Amino acid sequence: MAAWSPAAAAPLLRQIRRLSLPHCAQRMFASQTEGELKVTQILKKNFPRATAIKVTDISGGCGAMYEIQIESEEFKEKRTVQQHQMVNQIPPPFASW
Repeated sequence: MAAWSPAAAAPLLRQIRRLSLPHCAQRMFASQTEGELKVTQILKKNFPRATAIKVTDISGGCGAMYEIQIESEEFKEKRTVQQHQMVNQIPPPFASW
């Protein structure tokens, strides 16, 4: 087996750099997608006392479905279904999407 050397690897690295990354690989390097950022902003506006808001696109990057986690005193002593209703009742800002 030949020893590895930077000179031998250079042509391969040049080819790899020309390849575009698939969406899933790009997602690994991005902190949040545009859709996740928009949903996070909407939730922060509607739940200003939230101590933590995490939005994750679970639809493969197309923005069709999000996993949302919110920690807020506003949910205290509310049943899970009531918490979900509070989030689902937020009107979508279709004009700004």
